[in-house]
Formats: sequence, structure tokens, C-alpha cells
Amino acid sequence: MANAANTGTQNPAMPHAGASASQGGASMLLRVVTPSRQLLSEPVEELQVPGKAGYLGILPGHAPMLSELRVGELTYRQGRNLHRLLITGGFLEVLPEQVTILAEAAERPEEIDLARAQTARDRAEKRLRSADPEVDLNRATVALERALIRIQLAGKS
Repeated sequence: MANAANTGTQNPAMPHAGASASQGGASMLLRVVTPSRQLLSEPVEELQVPGKAGYLGILPGHAPMLSELRVGELTYRQGRNLHRLLITGGFLEVLPEQVTILAEAAERPEEIDLARAQTARDRAEKRLRSADPEVDLNRATVALERALIRIQLAGKS
């Protein structure tokens, strides 16, 4: 797995942006699919995805692997252009020349409704502060994480 780079759970900043230059501009096909649509099917030179245990860096020629994904920011590079998507969980399949992401949901930054994301953040924070034993703390925590990432991505569009 020489091409994998677990960069921890911080938001990826594509620290290896020049790494594929040594591969002569090699690319791989990235497909992002949700239950309602195919969001993306394009060649990319580099990819970082929010794996269950931290962000995973993937370059063309990566060893085959499967991974569960968590809520987070997917970042991919095409030439000098850096692109971002919100992924809300799912699965990742890596093959040497293709990466397929089956996401529960995915959004481009320009598709994010900032006001709605802020409302969701406020609602999740209120639930987490609540003393009500009926509140599902795990669900509220995931909702807060998703809202914060949506707000962050909307600010980058």
C-alpha cells in the first residue's frame, strides 16, 4: 500500500499535490454514486477520502482495497484543480485504475444550502445540550458533524 497515506482525521489539504508528477500525469477513474444519482465519473490524479479510521490518500496504481467511509470531505485533484465533495458515509472500492465510491449521500459545495446547514447545526447542538433521555446522542453527534462539514464546504465554493 505504498500509495496510501492516512493523514489522520483532520480535513485533507492534499499534502501530496505534486506526487503524481513523478508518475507522468497518470490518472484513475473516480466514480461517486449515491442511491439517487451518479454525481461524478471523471479521471483524477489524486484522491483523499474520509475512511472510517481517518483520511485515506489514493494515487493511480493503488493496491485493490475496500473501506467503509464516514461523513467527511472528499478531495480530488485534476491537473492543478482541486475539487471537493461532501460524503455522508458509504463504501469505497479501490482498483489500480478506478475508484468507486458508493455514498449514502454526496454534494458539491455549490449544491449546499448554507442556511439549512446552519439550522441543522443549531438543532443538533440543542439536542446535544438537552437533558432529555429520549435524545439519541449518537444521531445528534453525526448530524452535527455533517452540518459542520456542509458549512465548511459551502464556504469554500
